[in-house]
Amino acid sequence: MSLIRESDLPGIGRKFQVNTRSGDKLVIVVHDDGRREMYHFDNDDLEDSISMVTLNDAEARSVGGILGGMSYMPKALESVDMAFDEMVIEWYKLEPAIKSIGLTIGDLGIRKRTGATIIAIVRRDHSKVINPGPEQMLNEGATIIILGEREQVKACKRLIQLGSI
Repeated sequence: MSLIRESDLPGIGRKFQVNTRSGDKLVIVVHDDGRREMYHFDNDDLEDSISMVTLNDAEARSVGGILGGMSYMPKALESVDMAFDEMVIEWYKLEPAIKSIGLTIGDLGIRKRTGATIIAIVRRDHSKVINPGPEQMLNEGATIIILGEREQVKACKRLIQLGSI
């Protein structure tokens, strides 16, 4: 697991230092004006920056989405979660044994019964349904993206797996 250290930079913003499992050091400075600077350091000399990139706020959010798996989920990953304070986003693949296949989000009453929300569905053919409504059917092989607090997401997955809580 990588180690992340945070520190305030008065009058500038906040600094995040990431020491990866592979030995790389990455420093990200988030400026108060929204700019982000990323510095990558040489493994042999962790004080020598070998590259630097500056991103505006929109670019940083786009890159963050890419890194976080919002644009593309590697095929090797069946389930991924990302934590945002108390909130979690989790990818959940609908395998053949799941009891809720063929039912709709509304049939299951997912939001009302669990507090979680399905924010997207990626079908087997890679087509996407963003912000699916209650009429959206759950199909085998699709991957659903669930948003909620950790316990809400667990309850949602249990409801989908078993067809009831």
